[in-house]
Amino acid sequence: MTTRPAPPRSLPDLQTWLQQAVVGGGHSIGVAEINEQILPSATLTAAQCLAIYQRGYYARLLQCLEGQFRALRHALGDDLFRDFGVEYLRTYPSQSPTLSDLGARFSRWLSEHRPDLHAPEKEPWIDFMIDLARYEWAVYLFFDKPGHEGRPLATAQTPDAELVVQSTLELHRFAFPVAAYYHAVAAGESAPPIPAPQDSHLVIVRKHYQIGILQLTEPQHHFLSLMAQEVSVSDAIRALATDHGLTESDVRAAWSRWKGSWCESGLFGLHADRALSSAATRV
Repeated sequence: MTTRPAPPRSLPDLQTWLQQAVVGGGHSIGVAEINEQILPSATLTAAQCLAIYQRGYYARLLQCLEGQFRALRHALGDDLFRDFGVEYLRTYPSQSPTLSDLGARFSRWLSEHRPDLHAPEKEPWIDFMIDLARYEWAVYLFFDKPGHEGRPLATAQTPDAELVVQSTLELHRFAFPVAAYYHAVAAGESAPPIPAPQDSHLVIVRKHYQIGILQLTEPQHHFLSLMAQEVSVSDAIRALATDHGLTESDVRAAWSRWKGSWCESGLFGLHADRALSSAATRV
């Protein structure tokens, strides 16, 4: 004889049960158990009442996920994006009091569950989707990142010895031109084509509360990555020349072209300002 599970004995037990039933979709919960915990309404069974909460829970989270990955949703199409989204949320349920963290592991989930995971050759379009998710999440997080506002920025006239990369700057590498696709979708293009593989080097920075995204060459990315490690401009020039088989004079000439536009975009702060900030932190 099969016995029904005992009902929860406390409010915390009942809350835990309901959370698991809603978040987990209720797939492993029998009708008898649901009937023990939930009262039916005049027109709905207990299971139907629970289903309303289950659908509402996932609908709200999917709405949030769609807002965090607009370009990816556009690329996948609504139906496939929602299918992926539901499975992602079941694999990695929300564990944060804020929905702003919801998509943190989405690109990881896409990589772990790609349809060609065990195939000898990978599909490029799937690689693109994973890269696009990584890029969108980086941009999404950047909006709430502590900024450089209220602190001085370098200008083209600032001596090289005083330059440091400013506090918000981030460098990224992708195997596809994801930024171009992202901005095409943001500009309202109805069907931008899925791009072919192409190395993409980007810098994201914020100046006066506005986000700037700049496309870089590989040497430019290398140069800024050195400066982000607090390497001086002169040492970065020497390292770039050595690593890329260039002459130092060629790199200095390139730097003279880069400096003005990069300062205008807000990539650099002042060395003295960083020193003061570090001292204030220690105090």
